Amino acid sequence: MSRSPTRRRWADVLFHQGFGSRHECLGLLAAGRVRCGGEPVADAAAEVETDGLVFEVDGTAWPWRERALVLLHKPAGVECSRAPRDHPGVLSLLPAPLRRRGVQPVGRLDVDTTGLLLLTDDGALIHRLTHPRRHVAKVYLATTRHPVDAATAAALCAGVVLHDDPAPVRAAACEALDAHTLRLTLTDGRYHQVKRMVAAVANRCEALHRVSFGPWVLPADLPPGHWCWAEPLRSS
Repeated sequence: MSRSPTRRRWADVLFHQGFGSRHECLGLLAAGRVRCGGEPVADAAAEVETDGLVFEVDGTAWPWRERALVLLHKPAGVECSRAPRDHPGVLSLLPAPLRRRGVQPVGRLDVDTTGLLLLTDDGALIHRLTHPRRHVAKVYLATTRHPVDAATAAALCAGVVLHDDPAPVRAAACEALDAHTLRLTLTDGRYHQVKRMVAAVANRCEALHRVSFGPWVLPADLPPGHWCWAEPLRSS
């Protein structure tokens, strides 16, 4: 059975998408700052179908998203925290409507780690992607201080013992891309796991970059500090 299209009043559309309080959203509409199909939206009470809706606020296009899911190219020097202490927070890299919606990182990257970071306001999705029993694959590029080779990759796949954990930890996949770069796939998420695994094979991680998280891959043309909408996870 097909789902009936959802219709909402324009004032509710703006409020749901994070454009301020209801009073502020009414003000945006009254000032002619909201457009759809090239035309100003004049009637705040008019209903619009949200499926596939794209509107503009102050000239910036915004697609309707029942739940926000965005992909950020995290640069070094920012914290994955809503209350950062020593560095700027990743939320400062997002526009105000997304921050108002309460998006938060799906897991964390260290302050000096770069690459793909998902953020969403969907609590159920965060749980689905971060629960230990889900074993969602994450792929990293690790730049090492000392040379690496196929034997290094094989050791990481076979399992290494971390400094403070007697249980062996294994990479789901690993390969040496060149003399100082490892490509590792992890399906669990322990504290500083990649760095500690590299240390366990008598090396040091000089830089760490995440290229994918589950089905999402960091676009090659997305610069550090920039974001884009991510396609929702399809139900299996």
